[in-house]
Amino acid sequence: MKNKQLRLRMSERRFNKLQNYAIYADKTMTQVIDELIDSLPNTENGNSLSTHCPVNPAD
Repeated sequence: MKNKQLRLRMSERRFNKLQNYAIYADKTMTQVIDELIDSLPNTENGNSLSTHCPVNPAD
């Protein structure tokens, strides 16, 4: 498997929250993000969410 890189911007508050959770869970931030992505529904087979959930950029 070839790894891809993703560069993203987030607020300092979100970064700190991610970092603190990773420390609490004894995981890397990459592992936490990987697990969150894996928990998303698979939309490749038309199994998309019935409602659109907008992301609030202020969070």
